Parts: sequence; C-alpha cells; structure tokens
Amino acid sequence: MKWRNVFAIVKKDLTEVRQNKAAWMPMVIAPAIIMLLLPLGIILLPQMSAASMQSFTDTQDLGAFLNNLPANMTSGLQGLDGFQTMIVLVLGYLLAPMFLIFPLAFSSVVAAESFAGERERKTMEALLYTPASDFELFAGKVITALIPALGVSWMSFVGYTIVLNAAAFPIFGYIWFPITSWYPLIFWITPALAMLGISVTVLVSSKVQTFMGAYQLSASLVVVVLGLVAGQMSGVLYLSVGTGMLVGLFFWVIDAALFYVAVRNFKRSSLLLGIKS
Repeated sequence: MKWRNVFAIVKKDLTEVRQNKAAWMPMVIAPAIIMLLLPLGIILLPQMSAASMQSFTDTQDLGAFLNNLPANMTSGLQGLDGFQTMIVLVLGYLLAPMFLIFPLAFSSVVAAESFAGERERKTMEALLYTPASDFELFAGKVITALIPALGVSWMSFVGYTIVLNAAAFPIFGYIWFPITSWYPLIFWITPALAMLGISVTVLVSSKVQTFMGAYQLSASLVVVVLGLVAGQMSGVLYLSVGTGMLVGLFFWVIDAALFYVAVRNFKRSSLLLGIKS
C-alpha cells in the first residue's frame, strides 16, 4: 500500500468536508450545546435561585433516588453534600453516555460526505480512475472520516473537563473531573463507535445515491447510544471501567466484522456501475 496515495485522498476529502457546511456545522453546534452550555446551566442556574438550590439539596428525595442506583456508582459520592452529589451524579455519571453520540454521528456525517457525496457531486468517476488501488482508496476514505470524528470528540472532552472544573471549583474547592470511568469511555469506546459509524456508512453508501440518504440511514445508529443513556440513567447499566472495557470490546468485534464486509464490497468497478445506473 502506498501511503502517499492514501494521504492525497485524505487531504482532498478533508478539504471538501470543510467546504460543506452540512458536514461540519453539527460538529460545532452539538458539542457547544451538550458539552459546554448544558453543564454550565446545571452548575450555575441552581445557585441563582433559593428554591432550585433547595430541590438539589433535599436529602430525603436525593436519598430515595440514590437507593435505586448501583453501589459502584454511589461509592464515588461519599462525603459530598447534596449539591455536590447532584453535580457529580448528573455530569459525571448519568450524562456520560451522551458523549458517545459525537463519534458515531460525526463519523457517519463525514463518511457519507466522503462516499455518497462524491457520487452526488459527480466527482466519483474521476477519483476512481486515479492510480490508487481499491484498498488505498478505501483506507483514505476511512481515515478521512475517522480524523474529524475523533478530533472533535476528544477536543469536546477537553472542553467539558475545563468547563466542569472551572464552574464547579468554587463549590468543591478542588478539581474533581474526569472520574476514572470516563477513560475507557473516551479512549476505548469512542474510537470503536467512530469505526462503527464509518463501516455502516460505507455499506449504506454503496446502495444510495445521495449524501442525505446515506447520512440518514447510518445516523440511526444513534439509537444504540440512546439505549446506553437510558440504561445509565435508570441504573440498569453502569459504565464502570470494567463495563466500559467490555462494551468497547463488543463494539470492536462488530467493527471487525463490518469492516471486513465493507472492504470486500468496496470495488471501484461496482461504484462505477452505480454512477452509470
């Protein structure tokens, strides 16, 4: 494999993604709302109202809620007052799976733009006649989708960490985030979900003719993440370090199978037929 051909494809595709607002605008807006504005609201707004603060620190209601949670989750809340407990519980534990929406959704957007978008712009045929082999062409497309998905996800994690610690430092008096369970979430499950989004989008893109068609079908995978969110909030599933490693391994196994199928189905001859049909 000639990496020069791969990186040439990556450079070209990233330039086209940057020029397509439909591809990169969600990468800016969604993290800003979910990972920056939401935690600020949860931390700062209750302090502006005595009634809101009372609801956060009501030990009777809080105790009843904590009794329904796994012991592994509540063990990290020992020694905290009511408001501190709610901050750690909501922003440190319950909303953690929401972070997994980013790599899945963003990789699907960029992969759809990279594959189906080429066909929609009528540029696929010229690309397929380049000296790059089928695998080099496929690798370039995959790396194109993987770089921004992981980049935005990890940068959002850094921004989330800064916002949480800066806004909550007057309340805690120390830096409390990130907690241990976030490390497998960010560095193990996040890449696995990005690859899942890419693999599914590659397969979908070979069947549809437009960017929106490929994106809408592959973005339905967000339902998987919403299931993790529901499980964490209900106490049925707690993404501890061990559970996070197992969940990530599960997704990597699926990735390997889908990636194998995607590579076998990625042939420029079939794509050319798709263009001409």
